[in-house]
Amino acid sequence: MSIEIRGGTELPARRENVELHTSDGFTLVGELALPEAAEPVATLVALHPLPTAGGFMDSHIIRKAAARLPALADVAVLRFNLRGVSSPRGTSGGEFGNGVDEKYDLAAAMQFVLERKLPHPWLLGWSFGTEIALKYGLEHPIEGAILLSPPLHRATEEEVAAWAGSGKRLVAVIPELDDYLRPAEAAERFASVPEIEFVAVEGGKHLWVGEEQTYRVLSEVVARLNPGVLPLPRMY
Repeated sequence: MSIEIRGGTELPARRENVELHTSDGFTLVGELALPEAAEPVATLVALHPLPTAGGFMDSHIIRKAAARLPALADVAVLRFNLRGVSSPRGTSGGEFGNGVDEKYDLAAAMQFVLERKLPHPWLLGWSFGTEIALKYGLEHPIEGAILLSPPLHRATEEEVAAWAGSGKRLVAVIPELDDYLRPAEAAERFASVPEIEFVAVEGGKHLWVGEEQTYRVLSEVVARLNPGVLPLPRMY
Protein backbone atom coordinates (compact mmCIF):
# COMPACT_ATOMS: atom_id res chain seq x y z
CA MET A 1 0.00 0.00 0.00
CA SER A 2 1.33 3.45 -0.92
CA ILE A 3 1.04 6.45 1.38
CA GLU A 4 1.20 10.13 0.56
CA ILE A 5 4.22 11.81 2.15
CA ARG A 6 2.97 14.69 4.28
CA GLY A 7 4.18 16.78 7.21
CA GLY A 8 3.97 14.10 9.89
CA THR A 9 5.14 11.17 7.77
CA GLU A 10 8.05 9.20 9.22
CA LEU A 11 9.51 6.71 6.76
CA PRO A 12 11.44 3.57 7.75
CA ALA A 13 14.99 4.06 9.01
CA ARG A 14 17.41 2.77 11.62
CA ARG A 15 17.05 5.40 14.35
CA GLU A 16 19.37 5.65 17.32
CA ASN A 17 19.38 8.07 20.23
CA VAL A 18 22.93 9.37 20.54
CA GLU A 19 25.00 11.58 22.82
CA LEU A 20 27.71 13.98 21.69
CA HIS A 21 30.47 15.07 24.05
CA THR A 22 31.97 18.54 23.74
CA SER A 23 35.58 19.37 24.54
CA ASP A 24 34.39 21.90 27.14
CA GLY A 25 32.61 19.24 29.12
CA PHE A 26 28.97 19.06 28.04
CA THR A 27 26.78 16.25 26.73
CA LEU A 28 24.45 17.00 23.83
CA VAL A 29 21.47 14.79 23.01
CA GLY A 30 20.51 13.83 19.48
CA GLU A 31 19.43 11.20 17.00
CA LEU A 32 21.15 9.42 14.14
CA ALA A 33 18.86 8.19 11.36
CA LEU A 34 20.33 5.73 8.85
CA PRO A 35 18.87 4.00 5.79
CA GLU A 36 16.98 0.91 6.89
CA ALA A 37 18.92 -1.60 4.78
CA ALA A 38 21.54 0.15 2.64
CA GLU A 39 24.69 1.93 3.73
CA PRO A 40 24.40 5.72 3.53
CA VAL A 41 25.90 7.45 0.51
CA ALA A 42 26.28 10.77 2.34
CA THR A 43 25.67 12.33 5.75
CA LEU A 44 23.69 15.41 6.75
CA VAL A 45 24.66 17.13 10.01
CA ALA A 46 21.76 19.43 10.89
CA LEU A 47 22.19 22.68 12.85
CA HIS A 48 18.88 24.02 14.10
CA PRO A 49 17.42 27.55 14.29
CA LEU A 50 17.87 30.03 17.15
CA PRO A 51 17.21 28.40 20.54
CA THR A 52 15.95 31.64 22.08
CA ALA A 53 13.28 31.76 19.36
CA GLY A 54 12.22 28.13 19.82
CA GLY A 55 14.71 26.37 17.55
CA PHE A 56 15.63 22.78 18.43
CA MET A 57 16.40 19.43 16.82
CA ASP A 58 12.69 18.93 16.04
CA SER A 59 12.34 22.19 14.10
CA HIS A 60 10.19 21.01 11.24
CA ILE A 61 12.57 21.01 8.26
CA ILE A 62 15.23 19.19 10.28
CA ARG A 63 12.73 16.71 11.68
CA LYS A 64 11.38 16.02 8.18
CA ALA A 65 14.86 15.58 6.75
CA ALA A 66 15.50 12.89 9.37
CA ALA A 67 12.07 11.36 8.78
CA ARG A 68 12.39 11.11 5.00
CA LEU A 69 15.91 11.25 3.60
CA PRO A 70 17.28 7.96 4.92
CA ALA A 71 14.48 6.15 3.06
CA LEU A 72 14.19 8.37 -0.01
CA ALA A 73 17.85 9.23 -0.65
CA ASP A 74 20.06 6.80 1.35
CA VAL A 75 21.29 9.76 3.40
CA ALA A 76 22.27 9.55 7.07
CA VAL A 77 20.90 12.42 9.17
CA LEU A 78 22.47 13.49 12.45
CA ARG A 79 20.41 16.04 14.37
CA PHE A 80 20.91 17.21 17.93
CA ASN A 81 20.04 19.89 20.44
CA LEU A 82 22.68 22.57 20.71
CA ARG A 83 23.88 23.41 24.21
CA GLY A 84 21.16 24.33 26.66
CA VAL A 85 18.35 23.27 24.32
CA SER A 86 15.50 20.90 25.23
CA SER A 87 13.20 18.69 23.16
CA PRO A 88 11.28 15.47 23.75
CA ARG A 89 14.63 13.69 23.21
CA GLY A 90 16.06 15.47 26.25
CA THR A 91 18.12 18.50 27.24
CA SER A 92 21.67 19.21 26.13
CA GLY A 93 24.11 20.43 28.76
CA GLY A 94 25.42 23.96 28.96
CA GLU A 95 23.66 27.18 28.05
CA PHE A 96 23.11 29.23 24.92
CA GLY A 97 26.45 30.53 23.65
CA ASN A 98 25.20 33.13 21.14
CA GLY A 99 26.97 31.38 18.29
CA VAL A 100 30.38 31.38 20.00
CA ASP A 101 30.47 28.35 22.29
CA GLU A 102 28.41 26.41 19.75
CA LYS A 103 31.68 25.86 17.87
CA TYR A 104 32.32 23.10 20.43
CA ASP A 105 28.92 21.56 19.63
CA LEU A 106 29.73 21.36 15.92
CA ALA A 107 33.15 19.89 16.73
CA ALA A 108 31.50 17.21 18.88
CA ALA A 109 29.11 16.34 16.05
CA MET A 110 31.94 16.07 13.55
CA GLN A 111 33.94 13.88 15.95
CA PHE A 112 30.91 11.58 16.15
CA VAL A 113 30.73 11.48 12.33
CA LEU A 114 34.42 10.54 12.23
CA GLU A 115 34.09 7.84 14.88
CA ARG A 116 31.10 6.28 13.16
CA LYS A 117 32.83 6.50 9.75
CA LEU A 118 29.81 8.24 8.26
CA PRO A 119 30.52 9.14 4.62
CA HIS A 120 30.68 12.48 2.79
CA PRO A 121 29.40 14.80 5.54
CA TRP A 122 27.52 17.99 4.69
CA LEU A 123 26.29 20.64 7.09
CA LEU A 124 22.70 21.81 6.88
CA GLY A 125 22.25 25.03 8.80
CA TRP A 126 18.88 26.70 9.16
CA SER A 127 18.76 30.36 10.26
CA PHE A 128 20.96 30.50 13.41
CA GLY A 129 22.41 27.14 12.35
CA THR A 130 23.83 28.79 9.21
CA GLU A 131 25.91 31.09 11.40
CA ILE A 132 27.56 28.11 13.08
CA ALA A 133 28.16 26.46 9.70
CA LEU A 134 29.68 29.61 8.20
CA LYS A 135 31.83 30.51 11.21
CA TYR A 136 33.22 27.06 12.01
CA GLY A 137 32.47 24.68 9.14
CA LEU A 138 35.81 25.21 7.43
CA GLU A 139 37.56 23.75 10.48
CA HIS A 140 36.15 20.31 9.67
CA PRO A 141 36.41 17.70 6.89
CA ILE A 142 33.07 18.37 5.20
CA GLU A 143 32.01 18.24 1.58
CA GLY A 144 30.16 21.52 1.94
CA ALA A 145 27.45 23.46 3.73
CA ILE A 146 23.85 24.19 2.79
CA LEU A 147 22.58 27.46 4.25
CA LEU A 148 18.83 27.61 4.67
CA SER A 149 17.49 31.14 5.31
CA PRO A 150 20.83 32.60 6.42
CA PRO A 151 20.32 35.86 8.35
CA LEU A 152 24.04 36.75 8.40
CA HIS A 153 23.69 38.35 11.82
CA ARG A 154 26.75 36.73 13.43
CA ALA A 155 29.03 35.51 10.63
CA THR A 156 31.46 38.28 9.67
CA GLU A 157 32.41 39.36 6.16
CA GLU A 158 35.80 37.74 6.71
CA GLU A 159 34.26 34.45 7.81
CA VAL A 160 32.04 34.37 4.72
CA ALA A 161 34.90 35.30 2.37
CA ALA A 162 37.05 32.49 3.80
CA TRP A 163 34.88 29.98 1.92
CA ALA A 164 36.16 31.30 -1.41
CA GLY A 165 38.70 28.89 -2.83
CA SER A 166 38.33 26.56 0.15
CA GLY A 167 37.43 23.54 -1.98
CA LYS A 168 34.25 23.09 0.09
CA ARG A 169 30.92 23.73 -1.58
CA LEU A 170 28.65 26.44 -0.25
CA VAL A 171 24.95 26.49 -1.11
CA ALA A 172 22.69 29.38 -0.07
CA VAL A 173 18.94 28.73 -0.25
CA ILE A 174 17.32 32.14 0.06
CA PRO A 175 13.55 32.65 0.41
CA GLU A 176 12.09 35.40 -1.75
CA LEU A 177 10.05 36.68 1.21
CA ASP A 178 12.57 36.11 3.98
CA ASP A 179 12.20 38.07 7.20
CA TYR A 180 15.92 38.87 7.43
CA LEU A 181 17.87 38.43 4.18
CA ARG A 182 16.19 38.44 0.77
CA PRO A 183 17.80 37.34 -2.51
CA ALA A 184 19.06 40.70 -3.80
CA GLU A 185 20.82 41.60 -0.55
CA ALA A 186 22.00 38.01 -0.09
CA ALA A 187 23.67 38.08 -3.52
CA GLU A 188 25.63 41.14 -2.41
CA ARG A 189 26.55 39.74 1.00
CA PHE A 190 27.84 36.49 -0.54
CA ALA A 191 29.61 38.14 -3.49
CA SER A 192 32.98 37.40 -1.86
CA VAL A 193 32.42 33.68 -2.59
CA PRO A 194 32.12 33.60 -6.40
CA GLU A 195 31.64 29.83 -6.53
CA ILE A 196 28.63 29.84 -4.19
CA GLU A 197 25.59 27.91 -5.41
CA PHE A 198 22.88 30.52 -5.00
CA VAL A 199 19.25 29.36 -4.94
CA ALA A 200 16.51 32.00 -4.72
CA VAL A 201 13.17 30.35 -3.95
CA GLU A 202 10.15 32.16 -5.35
CA GLY A 203 7.45 32.51 -2.71
CA GLY A 204 9.74 31.07 -0.04
CA LYS A 205 9.56 32.30 3.55
CA HIS A 206 12.00 32.08 6.45
CA LEU A 207 10.16 29.27 8.21
CA TRP A 208 9.44 27.20 5.05
CA VAL A 209 5.94 26.32 6.24
CA GLY A 210 3.85 23.94 4.12
CA GLU A 211 4.54 20.77 2.19
CA GLU A 212 5.52 22.49 -1.05
CA GLN A 213 8.24 24.53 0.65
CA THR A 214 9.43 21.48 2.58
CA TYR A 215 9.61 19.48 -0.65
CA ARG A 216 11.62 22.23 -2.34
CA VAL A 217 14.11 22.48 0.51
CA LEU A 218 14.64 18.72 0.77
CA SER A 219 15.02 18.50 -3.01
CA GLU A 220 17.78 21.14 -2.89
CA VAL A 221 19.52 19.13 -0.17
CA VAL A 222 19.32 15.86 -2.10
CA ALA A 223 20.49 17.61 -5.29
CA ARG A 224 23.85 18.02 -3.53
CA LEU A 225 24.10 14.78 -1.54
CA ASN A 226 22.60 12.19 -3.90
CA PRO A 227 21.22 13.83 -7.06
CA GLY A 228 20.68 10.52 -8.86
CA VAL A 229 17.52 9.81 -6.84
CA LEU A 230 15.73 12.99 -7.86
CA PRO A 231 12.92 13.84 -8.19
CA LEU A 232 11.94 12.89 -4.67
CA PRO A 233 8.76 10.82 -4.65
CA ARG A 234 5.61 12.21 -3.09
CA MET A 235 4.28 8.71 -2.36
CA TYR A 236 5.97 5.86 -0.50
